Amino acid sequence: MELCRSLALLTGSLGLLCILIALSTDFWFVAVGPSFSLHSGIWPKFYTEVPAGYIHATQSLSILAALWGLLSVVFLIMSCIPSPSIRGYPLLTSSILAFAAAISAVVAMVVYTSERWNQPQHSQIQTFFSWSFYLGWVSAVLLLCTGSLSLAAHCSGPRPGYDTL
Repeated sequence: MELCRSLALLTGSLGLLCILIALSTDFWFVAVGPSFSLHSGIWPKFYTEVPAGYIHATQSLSILAALWGLLSVVFLIMSCIPSPSIRGYPLLTSSILAFAAAISAVVAMVVYTSERWNQPQHSQIQTFFSWSFYLGWVSAVLLLCTGSLSLAAHCSGPRPGYDTL
């Protein structure tokens, strides 16, 4: 149980760090031409045009994933503190929040990927996804591992019975 809880805390912290870095950087998409190189993220720098709907969806779902991931890590930390005032099921709550964070991160990444993938290509401009984009996918996988590990820690933990009263 302690190993699963420790690994869940590690993967949850790393997943939260990855989603926060992906949210705050603008290297999601790179375009390279004969005489220029441009990169963009999900936060437009110039507000001359209204951002597309998929950008708003990616922003919203990524922020939601970060918030749920943060709450999941908080509940994991609470499960490590032996205190009679902390009641309930902090590991189960952490697991549910981590799965919710992973689902919202996956949906955000799928929306961004599908919309960027279907954009028209120019013959002299090479476009590709960059490291911030990949950190978003890594965070989704890490948050999914966090949910699985905290669920395993919850299931392998002691059950309340007459001997614990």
